[in-house]
Amino acid sequence: MQSLPTVLLRPGEADRVLAGHPWIYSGSVLRVTAPAADGDLVQVKDHRQRFLGTGFINSKSKIHVRMLSTERVEVNRAFFIERIEAALAVRRRHLPGATSFRVVNAESDFLSGLIIDKYEDVLVVQISSFGMDKRKALIVDALQKVFTPRAILERSEAAFRKFEGLPDANGLLAGALEEPVQIQLNGLKFDVDILGGHKTGLYLDQQANYQLVANLIKGGQVLDCFSFLGGFALHCARAGAAHVHGLDQSAEAVAAAQRNALANGLAERCSFETINVFDWFKAQTAVNPHEKVIPKFDGIILDPPSFTRTRAAVADAMRGYKEIHLRAIKLLKPGGTLATFCCSHHVDAVMFQEVILEAAFDARRLLRRVATFSQSPDHPILPSVSETEYLKGFAFEVVR
Repeated sequence: MQSLPTVLLRPGEADRVLAGHPWIYSGSVLRVTAPAADGDLVQVKDHRQRFLGTGFINSKSKIHVRMLSTERVEVNRAFFIERIEAALAVRRRHLPGATSFRVVNAESDFLSGLIIDKYEDVLVVQISSFGMDKRKALIVDALQKVFTPRAILERSEAAFRKFEGLPDANGLLAGALEEPVQIQLNGLKFDVDILGGHKTGLYLDQQANYQLVANLIKGGQVLDCFSFLGGFALHCARAGAAHVHGLDQSAEAVAAAQRNALANGLAERCSFETINVFDWFKAQTAVNPHEKVIPKFDGIILDPPSFTRTRAAVADAMRGYKEIHLRAIKLLKPGGTLATFCCSHHVDAVMFQEVILEAAFDARRLLRRVATFSQSPDHPILPSVSETEYLKGFAFEVVR
């Protein structure tokens, strides 16, 4: 094995690495012993020259080194095949019936800066680190070996690529693709726009929660807010809801949700509306002085996009969460169920529940918590790497 440049850490900076966190910030670096080009493999040692592992270096990024292993490794085709197969084994163990799921979840699977999503026989790659970007051909070669997919696409357009000194990169990497791709989630069919949809085409992190929520909200009138392609709506309709009304501000998403409802024989029990969810709630809860809002729904689902991507904006986000929960709770019948989610890493579960309870207090409603949710098992959580946990959710029943 070739001799690698050494990144020496400042005193006290090795503890995070020893605890399993893969990011080494530029401020933690004492010096680099030899020239290393951005994206090169380096070895990392503490200030006493004790070996900590190997990773990719990038002088342009605040994350100066992304650790890959606690051992000396060669990052070649065999390396990626081994890591991808290990990640795949985790999914097969925890989501044994799934055919569409996240295969590699970056830091969760010890491949910092690499996400791979599987949509039946089509793979989508998202790369956010310089080191992974330089080895794109190796990654594609490994994926072809492990999966023999119909097509491999790249959707590396995330805003954080610019912090790595990388431009957006989108397009076909291998094979051929005719849009859209039809996938199965829990036995329901969904058409996914992989080239133009959100993220890599779909929010796979809710796959397990779709069914869990549907099992809780089995009947009556259901409201699905931020419905996107109709994931929660269709699962609730199949589980026995009398009617589900979905709201989303994207006309394209609403049209896709309607097609998905039709394809699954659920169109008669589903309706979708293109509208800003906050505006819809304001209109539905507007009453004259001394009048009360009349509850209309047996179940309400709130699955909004992140209200904040920075710690500085958390206060504004909490005001948004409180407003939307206050209005939703007012529209729930006694005994009704609220299923609600937050996908911001900067808002933890304690903060999220507190703002829901504040909204319930203002609405003069008492809630009973009946379920707690997290991201699906194909988005594994490493407690020592807090960034791997972001999705949290609760289900509450309105007691009175």
